[in-house]
Amino acid sequence: MKKHLFVLFVCLFVVNIGFGITLPALTFYTERLALEEGVSGGAVSIHVGLLTSIYAAMQLILAPIWGRFSDRVGRKPLLVLGIAGYAVAQVIFGVASNLWLLYLARIVGGAFSAATLPAAAAYVSDSTTDKDRNRGMAWLGTAASLGVVIGPALGALLARRDWHFRAEFGHLVADSFSIPFFAAAALALVTVLFAIKWLPESHLTNSTSTVSVSTKLGWRELVKNLRPLLFLAFLGQFGLALFEAMFVLFASARFDFGPLEVGVVFVICGLVMAVFQGLLVGYLSGRISEFPQIMAGFILMGLSLGLLAATQISETVFLLVGSFALGMALIAPNLSALVSKRMDRSNTGAALGIQSMANNLGQSGGPIVGGALFVFSVGMPFLLTGGLLLVTGLIVGWQALLPSQVGRKVG
Repeated sequence: MKKHLFVLFVCLFVVNIGFGITLPALTFYTERLALEEGVSGGAVSIHVGLLTSIYAAMQLILAPIWGRFSDRVGRKPLLVLGIAGYAVAQVIFGVASNLWLLYLARIVGGAFSAATLPAAAAYVSDSTTDKDRNRGMAWLGTAASLGVVIGPALGALLARRDWHFRAEFGHLVADSFSIPFFAAAALALVTVLFAIKWLPESHLTNSTSTVSVSTKLGWRELVKNLRPLLFLAFLGQFGLALFEAMFVLFASARFDFGPLEVGVVFVICGLVMAVFQGLLVGYLSGRISEFPQIMAGFILMGLSLGLLAATQISETVFLLVGSFALGMALIAPNLSALVSKRMDRSNTGAALGIQSMANNLGQSGGPIVGGALFVFSVGMPFLLTGGLLLVTGLIVGWQALLPSQVGRKVG
């Protein structure tokens, strides 16, 4: 692995540890402030949902714009800006004394974190050949996923410690509830300094590149050229988000799973995605092309969800969740590699930003559809979504046999 790519992956790993640290504390912190302001118990869940959605909405809107900006000014400035903005958002979260400051923190966090992933993926694209692109994207996903897996455990530990302190600065308050957010901010700031010193720029900007500005494609052209891949990215994230949102309700209703069992399931899911993105996809890179891997991924996800909806044996849940996560591990890095290969260097950031937008659409839509289907039947969200993913995998396999599906560079 190239030294600068290793530095990039360390940065993503540390930032995602910070992101994971805040996950256990977010709901409880929101609930505490809402109840202090006299918000009813039923309205608390609405605020939690809105705080989650507004973060994703900012990423949805800004990811393509940040991606295009990285094509213009370079990847490193966007990475540093995104991580630094995320650190600021965590500090705001940590000192928030009312719900409006929480919303401000989520808006700032979503807006700046939207710059990080497209720029990081574009950095990998700049630094790898077409042959090694899949392996690079796989290790990028592994670094991010491992951080998210490790972060919640550390966040839970920090949140449970009784630090016995409180400091007030006007409307800003810091106390023991603030510690996970301050820890996340500290990790992000360390990462910023690390990136500034050790991460070289990977992209030749317009002032130093022989690429003409006229080769840049408009948004409509980019979407048109990437439409099949964007649709697959949307479906993959749709299935993953639906599973993550509905599994707790499903497992509680059918198997009486408690927090321990659910926690184990999500750890399995995260670890399988993290480990196999790097190991399996890295091994298959150069041996098997992207579309057969994507086909296998969708089929695995579809079959796993369908069988999960039908199973009455609690022990099989862990195996099915593992195979579901394996499917997603095959899909995500290969799609990112294909998106980057379809574009030349002057459009890579914008293209990966649009893919991030498609991902966010899927992440937003999955829980909504899953919640509506759950009303009719406990297993219906998994059964219908599994069927959709299975059919998608079969279509991808058929399309992969057609010469028109061979990746081509545009721009």
